[in-house]
Amino acid sequence: MRPNRSIPPSGVVPVLIYPDVRAAVAWLEGAFGFSERVRVGEHHRAQLVAGEGAVIVADVRSTRVAPSGGVATHLVMVRVDDAVAHCARAEAAGARVTDPVTDHVYGERQYTVVDPWGHRWTFSQTLEDVLPEDWGGVSVGGS
Repeated sequence: MRPNRSIPPSGVVPVLIYPDVRAAVAWLEGAFGFSERVRVGEHHRAQLVAGEGAVIVADVRSTRVAPSGGVATHLVMVRVDDAVAHCARAEAAGARVTDPVTDHVYGERQYTVVDPWGHRWTFSQTLEDVLPEDWGGVSVGGS
């Protein structure tokens, strides 16, 4: 992939809609440890680094709306080094834990929270490398 410093280098970059971009950026930095890398206008959008990945926070406009009504239309997964400590930090910042830290047969320790604007996040810590076939999954195609 050709590099461009104006866009995150990740192959997949979720764009999440928030009613207040600056408040969302501040909260995501404090609660989840993300860091802002590019700001586009004061209230239009921001690119955040999330571990080895990225997320874009964008404003409400036209047909773009923030989550409402408690309905889950998406869930963003972010890999972390220590799910227990990360969960404690997120919860202290006001994230609502919907699925507590749990170790899974597929080698991951995960928890899920909802941020103050209704976006759902799962944070995942790798405990061990497990073949999908060892827990009932099926390896299909490439890597």
